[in-house]
Amino acid sequence: MSLLRDIGRARYAAAQGARVAWYMSQYLLARRISGPFNRPGEPKFEPQAPEGDAQSIRAAFLDLFARDRANIEAGYYPAPDDIRLTRAIEALRSSANFFRDLPNVDQRRLERDGTEVREQAKGDGRYPTYYLQNFHYQSGGWLSEDSARLYDTQVEILFGGAADAMRRIALGALARAVRGTDQRKVKLLDVASGNGRFLRQVMAALPRMPATGLDLSPAYCAEARKRLAAWPQVEIVTGAIEQAPFEDASFDAATCVYLFHELPPRVRRDAAREIGRVLKPGAAFVLADSIQTGDAADLDRMLEYFPVGFHEPYFSSYLKEDFAALFGEFGFDVVETELAFLTKVTRFRKR
Repeated sequence: MSLLRDIGRARYAAAQGARVAWYMSQYLLARRISGPFNRPGEPKFEPQAPEGDAQSIRAAFLDLFARDRANIEAGYYPAPDDIRLTRAIEALRSSANFFRDLPNVDQRRLERDGTEVREQAKGDGRYPTYYLQNFHYQSGGWLSEDSARLYDTQVEILFGGAADAMRRIALGALARAVRGTDQRKVKLLDVASGNGRFLRQVMAALPRMPATGLDLSPAYCAEARKRLAAWPQVEIVTGAIEQAPFEDASFDAATCVYLFHELPPRVRRDAAREIGRVLKPGAAFVLADSIQTGDAADLDRMLEYFPVGFHEPYFSSYLKEDFAALFGEFGFDVVETELAFLTKVTRFRKR
């Protein structure tokens, strides 16, 4: 058993090391290609937080992968299998598309123009105003098929190959919550399921669990349905969480990954209320989103850059939001909180 564990650790280290090197090299190349951070004539942006200790940031990055490997060894989810020939070909294609689109993203960033998609969706009453943003200055916002396909690559490059590992820490929290129960009887709601990346990780670990993904983007929902076609018990629904199209107490568990920092404060409250409404008493809710100010002092400087450099109009208010109090108002208690590099994972239980 010890030999098998050591072999597993070696394979994991080699695969994740190669993955990080691949995405980190693209991040560095993108930084070289992109123009200056500040617009001509604009005062230089200076974060108020002290500059983080590079050694501490590196330690937090490495700790993420140590936690990920510990979860794998604990049996919460299988080891990732993304180092394969077919995946490599797909990664090359996605990388080419990323760099082809980079000048468009860079132009929006320099112009501080993150509302291009409002014109594209003009007259379409399906979308609230806050949603019609080019978050991250990405082409198409959340509304195009190209965006749905390219999003994973954009995020992995931004986080130097750590995005999937951060998501898996949230999967570990869900797995702990449902361990010892018949997964066929745990009906899961994945809020803001996007293109299905996280929900696919869930199904790889808990393949018999019935699940529903909810997302407001028809393009991202269509991509999610393709990715989750192997699990017939998974349904993808198009809609907004603040007006969730589900009956009261209809789910046994819920997850939400990287949504709340993109919601205005009022909508955060509406979303928390609806999550509380659709979950049964005793249900688990796993929230994974950006760390907040003070969670990891050495990373606070990076957080200040994010809303300016990546068009996140509601991020500054998110950094100050008290989620224990917010969800506590709607019947939730905090069970555990875990930091995973730039992500904070909080597991709640509904009273």
